[in-house]
Amino acid sequence: MQRLLATAVGADRADALAQYLAVLINLRRSGEYSATMDAAFEAARAHPDPARIGLLHSLAAVVALHDNSLETCVWHLVLSARTLSAVELTDANIVRAWHNLAMAYSYSGFHGHALGAIGRALAVAASLGIQTGFFAAPGIRVRHAVSLDQRGDTEGCTRILRDVVHDFGLRRRNGELEMLRPISIREYGYAIARLAALGHHGPLVDTDPRVLLQADDDSVTARDFAVLGAVCLAIAEHRPVEALARLETAEVSDETLGAAEGHRLRALAYLTAGDLAAAYDADRQAFRIAGASNEKLRDLFVEGMAARVDHDDLRRRADWYAGAASTDSLTGLPNRRSLEQYVDERVAKGKSLVLGVCDLDGFKAVNTVHGHHSGDLVLQRVAGVLIRVMRRGDFVARYGGDEFVVVLATTSQEEASEIARRIVNAVSGEDWESLVPGTPVSVTIGWAGISDDGPIATVTDAFVAADQEMLKAKQMPRAS
Repeated sequence: MQRLLATAVGADRADALAQYLAVLINLRRSGEYSATMDAAFEAARAHPDPARIGLLHSLAAVVALHDNSLETCVWHLVLSARTLSAVELTDANIVRAWHNLAMAYSYSGFHGHALGAIGRALAVAASLGIQTGFFAAPGIRVRHAVSLDQRGDTEGCTRILRDVVHDFGLRRRNGELEMLRPISIREYGYAIARLAALGHHGPLVDTDPRVLLQADDDSVTARDFAVLGAVCLAIAEHRPVEALARLETAEVSDETLGAAEGHRLRALAYLTAGDLAAAYDADRQAFRIAGASNEKLRDLFVEGMAARVDHDDLRRRADWYAGAASTDSLTGLPNRRSLEQYVDERVAKGKSLVLGVCDLDGFKAVNTVHGHHSGDLVLQRVAGVLIRVMRRGDFVARYGGDEFVVVLATTSQEEASEIARRIVNAVSGEDWESLVPGTPVSVTIGWAGISDDGPIATVTDAFVAADQEMLKAKQMPRAS
C-alpha cells in the first residue's frame, strides 16, 4: 500500500488514500488517522466524485467515533448520506460507498439507518448485475440484535439472530459462501454462538460456529467476534467459569458489539452458574451502558437544534450585510470584505467604533490531533457562540484562520470588558470534550478604537492595534 501511495497520482491517489484509511481503521492504527484523512480529503477535492466523497465521509465518521466525538461522527454520516443520495448514475463504487456508510451507521449505533443504507447498497448492486454476496453485512443485523438484548428485548434479539442464521443457511445451500468476505463469515458464526448462549440450541444450521469464527481475517473487528464468540460457546456449553475467565482477559473494542456486550455476556455466564445476584448486577450494568448512548443522542439533538437556530441567525445577518461574495463560506459570518465595508460606512458618517480581535487558544492542537475537518467544526461552533453572546446591533465577522472580529458601537471600556468576559466564558463553557476530546478551546481578545478624527480610522490599522493588545493579553497570567 505504501508503494502504491508513493506512485499513485490524481484520482488514483485519492482512491488509494481512501483505501489506506480504511485499512488503518481496520487495524486501529489511530495515530495515522488524522494525517491520512486530511490527505485523502485534499486529494478527493482535487478530483471530485460523489462516491469517493461519500465514502470518505463515512470513514471519517468512524474515525470520529474512535475519538469519542459523537457530534463530529453524526456530521460526517449526514454528509455521506446526502452526497450518495444525490447520485443518479450508479456504479460499483457507489455500491461500495453505501456499504461503508451502512457499516459506519452500524458501528455508531444507528441501526435503522444502517439497515436502510445496506438495503441501498444491495439494491444498486442487483441493478448492476453485481453479486451481492461480497456486500452482505450480517454484522449490521447482529449489532442491532445484541443492542436489543442489552436493553432487555431478548425476544427481539432472538428473532433477528434467527433470521441471520437462516440467511447463512440459504447462502450455503446456494453455494454463495465463497463470495462472502471473511468478516461476514465470522459475523454469521457469532450469530450462531450468541443464539446458543441465549439457550437456543435447535438445528438452525449444522455448521460448527467455531469454524466460522476462525475465518481468515486479521482486522480488530474480526478478532473481537472470535473472542466474544468463544465466550458465548462456553456459556452455551455450561462452562461459566471459563466464560467469565475469558471475559476477564478479553480486550475488545466497544464499537464491535457495543460497550454493553461484555456485561450482558457476564450476566448470562453468572445465570448459567446459578449466581442470580451477580447476574442481576451485570445485567443492570449492561442496561445502563446501553441506555447511555441514547442519552448522548438526545443531548446531541438539543445541541443540533441550537446550532440550527444559530445558523439561521447567521444566514439572516449575512444576507443583511452583503451577498455571497461578502460571506465566509465555512461559518456563514460576514467576511473581511464585509467587515471593511461595514466599518468604512459608519466611520464616514462620523461614528466611533470599538473593534475586538478574538483569537482562539488551542486551535492549532485541534488541527494537529483531530484534523482540519474537526477544526472546521470548531470554527463553526465558535461563530455560533459569538452570535449568541453579542448584543443586537453588534457586528461579528471571520477575519481569517482562527481569528474573528467583533465591532461594537461607541461604548465604554467597562462595557467592552463585559462583552469580552461574556465571550471568553461562553467559548470556554462549550463542551469541547465531546467535539474534540482532549483539546480544550478558549479565546483571547484585544480591543482598539476606530474614529474618523482619531489616530485609527481603518479596519487594517484597528486590527493591527487590537491584535497587539490581544498578544499582550495572551502573555498575561490567566486567573485560576
